[in-house]
Amino acid sequence: MTVWPVHARFDGPIVMIGFGSIGRGTLPLLERHIAFDASKFVVIDPIDTDRALLDERKLRFIQASITRENYRELLTPLLKTGPGRGMIVNLSVDTSSADLMNLCKDLDAYYIDTVCEPWPGLYSDPSLPISARSNYTLRERVLDVRRKRPGGVTAVSCCGANPGMVSWFVKQALLDIARDTGVSVPEPNNREDWGRLMQRLGVKGIHIAERDTQRARDPKPRGVFVNTWSVEGFVSEGLQPAELGFGTHEKALPPDGHRHDFGNDAAIYLSQPGAGTRVRSWTPTAQAQHGFLVTHNESISIADYFTVRKGDKAVYRPTCHYAYHPCDDAVLSLHEMAGASWTRQPAWKILDEKEIVDGIDELGVLLYGHAKNAYWYGSSLSIEETRRLAPYQNATGLQVTSAVLAGIVWMLENPDRGVIEADEMDFRRCLEVQRPYLGKVFGAYTDWTPLHGRPGLFPEELDRDDPWQFSNVLVR
Repeated sequence: MTVWPVHARFDGPIVMIGFGSIGRGTLPLLERHIAFDASKFVVIDPIDTDRALLDERKLRFIQASITRENYRELLTPLLKTGPGRGMIVNLSVDTSSADLMNLCKDLDAYYIDTVCEPWPGLYSDPSLPISARSNYTLRERVLDVRRKRPGGVTAVSCCGANPGMVSWFVKQALLDIARDTGVSVPEPNNREDWGRLMQRLGVKGIHIAERDTQRARDPKPRGVFVNTWSVEGFVSEGLQPAELGFGTHEKALPPDGHRHDFGNDAAIYLSQPGAGTRVRSWTPTAQAQHGFLVTHNESISIADYFTVRKGDKAVYRPTCHYAYHPCDDAVLSLHEMAGASWTRQPAWKILDEKEIVDGIDELGVLLYGHAKNAYWYGSSLSIEETRRLAPYQNATGLQVTSAVLAGIVWMLENPDRGVIEADEMDFRRCLEVQRPYLGKVFGAYTDWTPLHGRPGLFPEELDRDDPWQFSNVLVR
């Protein structure tokens, strides 16, 4: 039997909001690595599908939805049972991250989530401007909490696989590229120095490049959206506008590209859904591939974090965006949904570890434009290894749940850091906690560029002077 290290002890109340695929997978990791009082652990979810897992552990379950109207009344007494601070582990959808953070500030309680979420309705409200439905806007709402209420109890924003883990991968990848190109510099210890290192190495941009090859035992039925992680989450972000951090090397906005009229100006959005926007990218197993440019918080936070400014002017910023090829069943589900004018299928299913016959989730960061062209660094985790490592989840889920674990450990070790993004955390410590669950973690250089094999049978407008212009990456 494996002896699992206990990384932290927490004696206060823990409230886990959401017990879907990620909540179910996070629980056993907390049991292994966090010493907590089970009598003060409570799970809240509107659905009781997996309640048996909690009942057999004698953990309290509340079947309820967290809403704008009831969140303070429902959560406050649960977080004040003591001793000391409470903790919210928010693994749900349709719960406002900013409002829950403010509540935790009021109660001096810890907070962690995997995504910036709003209350229901924002993603699907056509009366709102496109900018208002963006992740850029949701992130600004969370940063407003930090601006208005700096310091205090730690609240970790967006700490899953991506956003989250990939921000830690970026820093390790930068150090690898510096080593391999003969750039000798002390390891940066602040935001400004990390930005200057990326600038010095000539990195033009970053793809969060992922390929999920997990394959189900049974074919996808018609009228069912099938995925390896939250269908509600994937559909919501897929119907948001495509978004990307927009680098200083870019020559022009893409077609339908727009800037926001507020905030830090680190990102732009396209007037089309991310689920209908494809980009060229590369991962070690798939090699060249088309991925979906689905909006994600890390596309904005990474671009913002590595911005180098001279006064108020951004003199360097990398382009950054997701380039996601989900499992084949999810791709088919997206095509089916798009054909129905982006109306989600009436039924949905998340593939669990028992239904998947084989495959991997290969998730990493592709840093491009530097002296060695492009470098992918990340995790390649198979369903077979996932089964050996942890229960109740597939490979996609374990990359997320292990990042949640790492975020909680770091939070407890850094209890008074205020609102924090993954980019600002100690990447070495977080990966130290998470790495036992990531399968093969490695880096790979490639000479691939978005111009590879182009033009083919049809003429194209290409920027041959700079292969890494976003105009070459975007699939038209």
